[in-house]
Amino acid sequence: MIPLRGLSVFPNMVLHFDIGREKSINALEKAMVMNQYIFLAAQKDENTDLPTPEDFYHVGTIGKIKQMLKLPGDSIRVLVEGVCRGQIDEIIFEVPYFQCVVTKIEDPEPEEVSPKTEALMRAVLNGFDEYLAVNQKLAPEIFPTVAGIEEPGRFADMIGSHLDIKIEDKQILLETIDVDERLEKLNELLAREIEILNIEQDITTKVKSQMNKNQREYYLREQMRAIQDELGISEDLEDEVEDWLEQLKKLKLDKKINEKIEKEIKRFGKMQPASAEASVSRTYIETILGLPWHKEKKGNIDLSKAEKILNEDHHGLEKVKERVLEYLAVIQLSKSLKGPILCLVGPPGVGKTSIAKSVARAINRDFVRMSLGGVRDEAEIRGHRRTYIGAIPGRIITSIKEAGSKNPVFLFDEVDKIGADFKGDPASALLEVLDPEQNKEFTDHYLEVPFDLSKVMFITTANTIDTIPRPLLDRMEVINVAGYTEEEKVKIAQDYLIPKKVKEHGLKEENINFSEKALRDLINYYTRESGVRNLEREIANICRKVARKIVGGKKTNFRITEKNLEGYLGKRRFHYDIITGEAEVGVTTGLAWTVVGGDTLFIETTVVPGSGKLVLTGQLGEVMQESAKAGISYIRSIADKLEINHDFYKEQDLHIHIPEGAVPKDGPSAGVTMCTAIISTLTGTPVRKDVAMTGEITLRGKVLPVGGIREKVLAAHRAGIKKVLLPAENERDIEDIPKNVRRQLEFVLIHTVDEALEHALVKDEK
Repeated sequence: MIPLRGLSVFPNMVLHFDIGREKSINALEKAMVMNQYIFLAAQKDENTDLPTPEDFYHVGTIGKIKQMLKLPGDSIRVLVEGVCRGQIDEIIFEVPYFQCVVTKIEDPEPEEVSPKTEALMRAVLNGFDEYLAVNQKLAPEIFPTVAGIEEPGRFADMIGSHLDIKIEDKQILLETIDVDERLEKLNELLAREIEILNIEQDITTKVKSQMNKNQREYYLREQMRAIQDELGISEDLEDEVEDWLEQLKKLKLDKKINEKIEKEIKRFGKMQPASAEASVSRTYIETILGLPWHKEKKGNIDLSKAEKILNEDHHGLEKVKERVLEYLAVIQLSKSLKGPILCLVGPPGVGKTSIAKSVARAINRDFVRMSLGGVRDEAEIRGHRRTYIGAIPGRIITSIKEAGSKNPVFLFDEVDKIGADFKGDPASALLEVLDPEQNKEFTDHYLEVPFDLSKVMFITTANTIDTIPRPLLDRMEVINVAGYTEEEKVKIAQDYLIPKKVKEHGLKEENINFSEKALRDLINYYTRESGVRNLEREIANICRKVARKIVGGKKTNFRITEKNLEGYLGKRRFHYDIITGEAEVGVTTGLAWTVVGGDTLFIETTVVPGSGKLVLTGQLGEVMQESAKAGISYIRSIADKLEINHDFYKEQDLHIHIPEGAVPKDGPSAGVTMCTAIISTLTGTPVRKDVAMTGEITLRGKVLPVGGIREKVLAAHRAGIKKVLLPAENERDIEDIPKNVRRQLEFVLIHTVDEALEHALVKDEK
């Protein structure tokens, strides 16, 4: 006897199965030695490895062994034919195999099949046909074989062997001896299995019908993701969306913003990852989540530290430093950045940009710089809408993102050089950015959600305020950054520029030494500027030449003096007017302001016989020409007082010339100077060489205030002037002049041209 696991054998069945247990192999070998008959019974639990008599059914099938085949691994494949049913009466022994006394159970075969049996056979056959139709696992070819069997018992056993049912149900069929009863039970089993299979089929059909477009896309997307994962070119899309939602949750944004971004993330999760729209959506989401919505760089404003840093980085500029420190003090007290936007205005090279960097360093904030020079597209400020291909945020939002904090020091460089064209006016877009009342909800076209810029410290720079639109200028507090004096330039060169350039060019302090006189000559005769950029270039030029000499020769120590300066830089490029000689008739010294500082002007006049023409030469602008005409009209009105010919404007031609004719000149500040020169010519009275003057005049002879006093006075001091005549209303500007210059000059405040004549004309020599 062999107990079978998960298998039932019916009479008249031929099947093969594998045997691996030692007891079963022993029983098989013994049967082959004897009469090749063996009893086959099904185990109640197929997981039992060492069954006892209680673990298998006692009704089974007597089989005859047809064939044996040894397989690798000590197992045997055996082919068996079922002969008839049998029942164990007695188990003789269990070791080394089961040996039993079995009673044969033969199927009663009636001489004639009864109508009931025939009806049952037909019902079972119909049921089996239906069973084959719904069960895809069985081949339809089985049906003709089964339909050809006429014996009822064998018919029932054949169908029972093909059913995919439990061992317990098959055992019931095996133990039912009566054929009609067996057919009835078989019919019940078939009806139950058909019903179960129909329900399974309905469920499968319903599931398939419920798979809508989204489910299909999801299935395909999962397949695509699996392929991309195999290729190593994609991350898990679902994980990415979940990660974004988690990041969004941590940001704790306002409800409306949060809803908009969450909606966009979920929309992205339903897109095809390879589509163009998905790429746009991904960039948008990553930009939003990458912004520092609540990240602020903490740092207390230490005024003493800030003052120290400003002094370390910049020499001079006392008023600018003072204003910056006042600004920082207000911020510290109010705990808010809401206030004026600083606008640093001054000539190139005076350190406007570096002041902004120093402020950022002083208050421990990130520094962001955006150059506005030549910007003509409003989208540079506000960004592009996402409907455009290649849309990106504006440079403000991009810079804030790169800074990593929402409270950096933000420098708008060259705000006076913004342009406007058909793409919009960037200056108008800046109005919202630079308004503390509005920039709390700055909305970039790309983001489409408001971002708070109120914590950003905005600083702007410009060379002139003339080209800045008035509404924009109104939002800023202008701080004038004046040019450096000669003394300041010398100090800057000694403390900052020379050490910096010596280090950059691989030199050491002992390799090169500049005398103070050489530096002054370098400043006066090789550069002409308000700042120190060209001075820095010339120092670098000298350092390069010294470096070459050190590499090419044995000498390692060089001293730069005023005598050998030309050997390094060539002939002097600029010259300054130095007052020399005696007092002359018709020549006065005026003062002018230029973008590179102040300068002196020698105004020459002469009178020749003619028809009353006025000749103006020296590239004089319209305003300057009008000043000359106003001066002549004033002189005609006081001809009696001056004791000159009333008809001088009819009988004589008057020529006014200002040397350096290639340089354009304009402005009203030379009015008093030209008037004095004309009076000197008409009266024949010399003008003192050591007196310089500036001021606009009226037809009544009054002297009006002008600008650029600091630069003009420094130019006068450089030229050797001893006395400077200034309009009375410019008295407040004298404080801006360095103390060492003020001590060496005499300032005379004048209200009228008459007062100027008293100090300028040499009356004793008349």
